[in-house]
Amino acid sequence: MWEIGKNRTDSEKEFDRTLDYIQDTIDALKDLDRASSRFIIEQGIFGQIRRAPLGVVLCMGPFNYPLNETFTTLIPALIMGNVAIFKPPKLGVLLHRPLLRAFQESFPPGVVGTVYGDGQDVIGPMMSNGKVDVLAFIGSSRVADILKHQHPNPHRLRCVLGLEAKNVGIILPDAELVSAVKECVLGALSYNGQRCTALKILFVHKSVFQSFVDQFCEAVSELKYGMPWDDGVQLTPLPESGKTVYLNEIIEDARQHGAIVANENGGAIDETFMFPAVVTPVNEKMRLYREEQFGPVVPICPFDDIEEPMQYVVSSSYGQQASIFGSDPKTIAELIDPLVNQVCRVNINSQCQRGPDTFPFTGRKSSAEGTLSVSDALRVFAIRTLVAAKDSELNKRIVSTIVRERQSNFLSTDFLL
Repeated sequence: MWEIGKNRTDSEKEFDRTLDYIQDTIDALKDLDRASSRFIIEQGIFGQIRRAPLGVVLCMGPFNYPLNETFTTLIPALIMGNVAIFKPPKLGVLLHRPLLRAFQESFPPGVVGTVYGDGQDVIGPMMSNGKVDVLAFIGSSRVADILKHQHPNPHRLRCVLGLEAKNVGIILPDAELVSAVKECVLGALSYNGQRCTALKILFVHKSVFQSFVDQFCEAVSELKYGMPWDDGVQLTPLPESGKTVYLNEIIEDARQHGAIVANENGGAIDETFMFPAVVTPVNEKMRLYREEQFGPVVPICPFDDIEEPMQYVVSSSYGQQASIFGSDPKTIAELIDPLVNQVCRVNINSQCQRGPDTFPFTGRKSSAEGTLSVSDALRVFAIRTLVAAKDSELNKRIVSTIVRERQSNFLSTDFLL
């Protein structure tokens, strides 16, 4: 709450969700281990296939979920046997301090390392020495590209990346507006819109456009603002230096190209706090149309033909998620089929989101590399490895002795209960 301005309710949810994620990861590991605890015989060769660690994993989480997003890579990396180094984000460092002793007491020396400081100063040398085997990074594609290019052997570097998104909400003429407005307000403005999964731009059919905008603005005006520890507060100060300046710039750019701020007090700034701005009508001439604002600014675009928002998604540099709001199954089905070839999750009458953590979380284009879910993360941080032998009496005796006397950790029929 103190460092990144996340309200108390969301902070507690992030902590609880992280504990659940750890337990679910342990359960997923057991399932994976049970499936790998048998031998396979094919074409006169028998063998055992398991997953082995990749080596040194560098984990870098974002400021908006400094605990949860860091641990969604750190925990599976460790549980699959890798050595891990994690660098907390510039904002969201202090919460890790009480966890350092837990890591120290739970793992042998050197298994978990932490590094602090400016990323340009401390991460560059780590990447350029070539000793990092896996980069688990959640942030911008620009920084991800820099880090990848710093590695002397990029073909050896496995990357797990969660990057930008410009998730689209499409409100159809037959949408149930009360529900759609509620979901879109939550989707666009939870934690001040500082989420990669936030709804970053809304396309609303002209037949319901004004009604939607009016109801949306009314709902925004009812959001409680204040400090993160205030009871029931929903809007809080922004932690990034200069963020309100940037957001004001893109609002003014939209104004210069014909948009207005539709809600009362929209875009009002007090130090590091900005009241949400509902900007409409937004068009392709405006920076807000393509730039990921990552803050409390909601661009809304009217449309006549459904091809307008669909072409927006097709031409976008990002491909994480989309939300459709409507009532007709046939119309929604016709949108689902092309959308699943552009984004990795289509939400029906609900906001974009990551959870539940058992679902795959990834993206197309410049939005992600690799897939994170409880089970997918285990596979990401390990590689399939096998021990094999020709089906001869000697080899049977050797392998049987190794397994029976538990002489190998890898070659084993034991499994986790």
